[in-house]
Amino acid sequence: MKLHELGHPEGARKARRRVGRGLGSGMGKTAGRGTKGQKSRTGGGVPPYFEGGQLPLVRKLPYRRGFHNPFRVEYEVVNLDQLDHLEEGVDVTPADLRAAGVIRKSKAPVKVLARGALTKRLTIHAHAFSASARAAIVAAGGSAVEMRGD
Repeated sequence: MKLHELGHPEGARKARRRVGRGLGSGMGKTAGRGTKGQKSRTGGGVPPYFEGGQLPLVRKLPYRRGFHNPFRVEYEVVNLDQLDHLEEGVDVTPADLRAAGVIRKSKAPVKVLARGALTKRLTIHAHAFSASARAAIVAAGGSAVEMRGD
């Protein structure tokens, strides 16, 4: 058997029904759409959620579509392997990270996470630290200074 001889097994594929091809086919004239009305027209029909003008269920129950937490804080994330490229012994602030191209948004708070390893002694100023990142910074001889609101 060769690749071009492969095909679907008998009965696996059903032929498409050709409608609107004369009375003798059994699917002529209205082509199985019935007579008149919105659903018989080309492009006709209503979306699945349409309830005849009644307020649809998806609009009655807005929280079924998810929830937006207005108090969520979106952090700019910095990992230890990104901080390891900086000079040893310096104070690292969010402004320094922005200048170095490590973070993009200057107004968003910064959170330090523990991906990678830190081999240099740094004093890092950030708005939040993961527990393992804080431990790795202290283990490298540096310090993690948590900033408040600024």
